[in-house]
Amino acid sequence: MAYRNYSQAAITMPPPPDSSRQATPDQQAGTQLQQPLTVPFTGADIDRASELREDRHELQRLLAHPHAAVLGASADSVLVTDGAKPHLLRRPVGGHVNPHQPILLGIDGGSPLFAADLDDPEAQSHSKDTGVGRLVTLREAGLLLPQAEAGLAAYLVALLGWHRNHHFCAGCGAPTKTTHGGLSRRCPRCSRNHFPRTDPVVIMLVDDGEGNLLLGRRIGWAEGRFSILAGYVAPGETPEEAVLREVAEESGVRAHSPRYITSQPWPFPSSLMLGYEASADREATYTRDDGRSNSPAGPVPQPGEMVEVGWFSLEQVLEASRDEERQSVSSSSATALRLPGEVSIARRLIDAWAERGGRRLAP
Repeated sequence: MAYRNYSQAAITMPPPPDSSRQATPDQQAGTQLQQPLTVPFTGADIDRASELREDRHELQRLLAHPHAAVLGASADSVLVTDGAKPHLLRRPVGGHVNPHQPILLGIDGGSPLFAADLDDPEAQSHSKDTGVGRLVTLREAGLLLPQAEAGLAAYLVALLGWHRNHHFCAGCGAPTKTTHGGLSRRCPRCSRNHFPRTDPVVIMLVDDGEGNLLLGRRIGWAEGRFSILAGYVAPGETPEEAVLREVAEESGVRAHSPRYITSQPWPFPSSLMLGYEASADREATYTRDDGRSNSPAGPVPQPGEMVEVGWFSLEQVLEASRDEERQSVSSSSATALRLPGEVSIARRLIDAWAERGGRRLAP
């Protein structure tokens, strides 16, 4: 994740792996992605009603609409209905929305939807008083809710999180006011407009063409917990350049041929995960922390960020997945490989790689 001044040579794409290496014909030829990945927190099909937001009278009309509803969320949780198949809890607007500064999410099936910022005690109190609704974390919601509803939950949490952290103008410090139906804030003192920000993050599955992928364990993670590498896109660089830089910084591995796969909103608090696959030649030199090259001794964790980094075989990944299905991780070795949660794009990229037998995607 740290930005380091690597020389151009340190991140230049090396040539593709030599086809004479011990790889199966399928791995050498590559395979096609069978179908687009379905990723949690995507698929919200709400009409964001951009043409209605500048008209105060139109916003008031939407607030008074007989089917208008409000969705509630706290910093990391959303309010959902009870039952085996929950949905986001739609409550009456009255008393839950500031009519002078409403946050309009959009129109869903003809019903205007507004956002209300809740803290946990308030939401729990509502649930207790009315007998309906319960709080679940956003990560839980990503797996519990239908695809479109989970996408709407991500939008809700991200937008409320931005408002929560931007009550004051970054230019002059004066309190800001909600404008554009909640999609911007304006400073009445210096007239500066503020808009929700999204931080682009590349997250990449790097394979060696021989049925192994590169995984790392970050500082603070439990022993055995690994994921693919990730990092913020730096100013003045493309996502593809960020993939190569981050892999080199976090592991010393010189990757090449980054290929965009899919993306995922990740409102923790405001990231957009850009999912890539990339290739690496294990016989190529590795990049040291100072940007110079070493002999191919293996990946080296980045000081201050990574505790471990290494190559893991397809069988190790499949075994970790089987452990989850058997719910036996706790009874296995303390160092058993544990994969990222199923709500994450990291897990979806890993699962897609495993389902095609650890083969590279065709160029």
